Amino acid sequence: MLSEKKIFHFFIKSYISVSYIIEHVKSYRRFFRAHRFDNTDTAINYALGLLKCEKGQANMERMEEEIDQSDYRAYQQFISNSNWDCDGLLQAVAQDTSVLFSAQKEINKLPVGYIIDESGHLKKGKKSVGVSRQYAGVAGKVDNCQIGVYASLVNHKSAAIINQHLFLPKSWTDDATRCEQAGIPKEHRNFKTKPELAIKMLKQDIERGVTFDWIGGDGLYGHSYELCKSIDEMNLFFVLDVHKDETVFEQEPKIEVPERQSNRGKTPTNLKADKPAIRLDKLIGNIPEHAWRKEEIRETTTGKLYLYVYKTEVWSWDGKEAAARKRTLIITKTTESTPRIKYSFSNGELDQYSHQEYGYFVAQRYWVERSFDDAKNELGLSDYQTRKWTSWQHHHSLVMLTMLFVVRQQIENQEETPLLSFRDTRILIILQVFGTPEQIQQKLNQMEKRHKSRQYNIDRKYKKQSDSQVVISS
Repeated sequence: MLSEKKIFHFFIKSYISVSYIIEHVKSYRRFFRAHRFDNTDTAINYALGLLKCEKGQANMERMEEEIDQSDYRAYQQFISNSNWDCDGLLQAVAQDTSVLFSAQKEINKLPVGYIIDESGHLKKGKKSVGVSRQYAGVAGKVDNCQIGVYASLVNHKSAAIINQHLFLPKSWTDDATRCEQAGIPKEHRNFKTKPELAIKMLKQDIERGVTFDWIGGDGLYGHSYELCKSIDEMNLFFVLDVHKDETVFEQEPKIEVPERQSNRGKTPTNLKADKPAIRLDKLIGNIPEHAWRKEEIRETTTGKLYLYVYKTEVWSWDGKEAAARKRTLIITKTTESTPRIKYSFSNGELDQYSHQEYGYFVAQRYWVERSFDDAKNELGLSDYQTRKWTSWQHHHSLVMLTMLFVVRQQIENQEETPLLSFRDTRILIILQVFGTPEQIQQKLNQMEKRHKSRQYNIDRKYKKQSDSQVVISS
């Protein structure tokens, strides 16, 4: 194994100064042309600004201060008014991310997931496109915010956002004047739920040639019968979380309109099931202890992640279809005395995947949540100070373009520097572009010390976990 000093020496040599970043952005030059004007130089400066500015400061005013030969008015025109091909850029970034993760899959033999999730951006006032008082996970409460529905690819410990759709509440879609003032194209003014946006996004990415092995998402998306049905119809495989109050049938129900029981009252017209449904949080109480399988899911910095996994066949029904849909129910529990419990539906067959594999699919959504943190904390995903539709789309596509660059560097160096974080990678990129040799060496020394400390703690926790396993087994 390489020493930490050699690891960082190898890592820093893998960068080709600022030209590496410039070439990354230039490779998408065809999308930055608007009429006869080429916005590539502004795009390069904007990407550098996203990298250099810290959280809460990745806005055009600060970029002008931090990036040489950049101009606020050029940024403003580029982000808010120019009609360069944002959709084309998103498509290319999605395709390139898919290629990167497929190559990783060939190396680590682990599946690639397509994860759907939403994220909120806290905003003041009423004029920012899509802003409304709605639940914001970032605040843990209802607040004034914009909500984006996002698609990310995940493989092992790497995740990157590849697509997004801004959610427009009915307070926006029902107000034509408000939509006009925000520059929302007419084709986007019809109200769509978040699961409907997810379906649209999924179809877009399939058309773009994005490849993946399964679709994941939280309870909002697993609860959507229409989303699950659409995925069925596309012959794709999903493992989606559901809420604990979701109801299922433990045996396949017979669905029919009941016969009229007497001459009194109306003739029944609604479909009914011949069996009662049960809530998932009630069903779990009927599971015998021997039915749970303790599975090693993955390695973490605090020891191996173990989950108790239970899987069984159930049937889900929306009250409308002529037959209920068979699902594999996956329930996972953490190993603490007061476990965290998660329920998930899959359209995979019960024996198509093992307990460990189903548990792995469920647990991988963690990395997508981390990718949101990285995009917000390290690349200014929420830091835009613009209000209109076009600027939202432009800013988001440039964040995804820059995120692909950082994730690629992280992946290329993960074998030699396994503890390298997204933030570590970003800081080293900044130093290579803007720092002096002394600053680079100082940061490397700091990282070496921090990584050694982290590795010591990891080794200690793994030994403690291993010793505990030995005691239990004996």
